[in-house]
Amino acid sequence: MEYYLGLDIGGTFVKGACMTAEGNLLAEDKCDTGCENGGYAMCDNIAALSEKLQSKIKGQLSGVGVGCPGMIESSRGVVKFAGNLGLSNFPLGDELAKRLGVPVKVTNDANAAALGEARFGAGKNFKNSILVTLGTGVGGGIIIDGKLYEGGSSAGTEIGHMVIERHGEMCTCGRRGCFERYSSASALTRYTKHAMEEDAGSAMWGKYTSDTCTGKTAFEFMNVDRTAKEVVDWYIKYLACGLINLANIFRPEVIMLGGGVAAQGERLTKPLQKIMDKEIFGGNDYAKVLVVPASLGNSAGAMGAAALCLD
Repeated sequence: MEYYLGLDIGGTFVKGACMTAEGNLLAEDKCDTGCENGGYAMCDNIAALSEKLQSKIKGQLSGVGVGCPGMIESSRGVVKFAGNLGLSNFPLGDELAKRLGVPVKVTNDANAAALGEARFGAGKNFKNSILVTLGTGVGGGIIIDGKLYEGGSSAGTEIGHMVIERHGEMCTCGRRGCFERYSSASALTRYTKHAMEEDAGSAMWGKYTSDTCTGKTAFEFMNVDRTAKEVVDWYIKYLACGLINLANIFRPEVIMLGGGVAAQGERLTKPLQKIMDKEIFGGNDYAKVLVVPASLGNSAGAMGAAALCLD
């Protein structure tokens, strides 16, 4: 049996998944990233993880795909810069190929997750899709005609850093008003905290303090508390703005939402779809764009990385 290994590198753990070309998971496990000891030590950890996974499967490992944070030169498998991993111009693909003895392909981690959802998850019935991840920041990936789009030198699709509020809040990238400053889970938590501090009578105080509130808090109380509802409306307004910009540029058939906020399901997607239908260029009757939750959860990155080997 021929199978593929997908690796999703995070700041703390590397998730590994072995799967068939059809997307059937054969084995999953994880290891410490170990990046504090440098890129070569990280590759040693990954090699040990690969050996552990292969020991569980009878078959032939035919390729390895990697989703890695940061700016990736995917044509050569080089991590040009990954601040959270402490890597710069690191030949990740070559180093792993030496250790694993099979071809290795590397892309950005958000791109890998988008490919995973497109091939095996919420986007599998569509040729054109976009994944938007709502976490600490806003990331994502773009699939055009069934293929991953990475932009020039594999440095594109940084969708969290398009400006949606001119002269808005300062972003970590150095610009003001970026999408992720208004639509990340961090932004939602920050605005919830501010709203609670402005309204001492909010029902949210009955369960949370301004230091313990999360991205779930306002959604939890939106049906019983005016301030919570205002927070949710504020968040959805800005998120819809960014999604419609993406829809107008790429006109995908579906935009999939991942990350912790997406767990709100229809409480999030229904109002977003309503705004999308109303405001998208030309209306949403022709070339309709759907807004749906992603479906693969934490497996999307590793599965998408493995799918790199299938192209």
